[in-house]
Amino acid sequence: MVPMTRPDPVRSLRTAATMAYPAGRLLALRDGRHHVLAPDGWIAIGTATPPTATRLTRPDAVRWCAREGISAAVLDEVPALG
Repeated sequence: MVPMTRPDPVRSLRTAATMAYPAGRLLALRDGRHHVLAPDGWIAIGTATPPTATRLTRPDAVRWCAREGISAAVLDEVPALG
């Protein structure tokens, strides 16, 4: 029997590349709220998924952080509700 694991409470996404953000911006979805990674941490941006956002697996998000020179620890720092 395979043990059941809890789903990851945070889902990672990436916006499309732009001139200002050639690698896109890292987004996180937690408790129904989207957050964008800013230089000073996560900023809540609402409940609607940006139209250009694509889903990232956790390993993809870790690789995105490594390419951008950001500690992957930020993936565990997305604010929760309450």
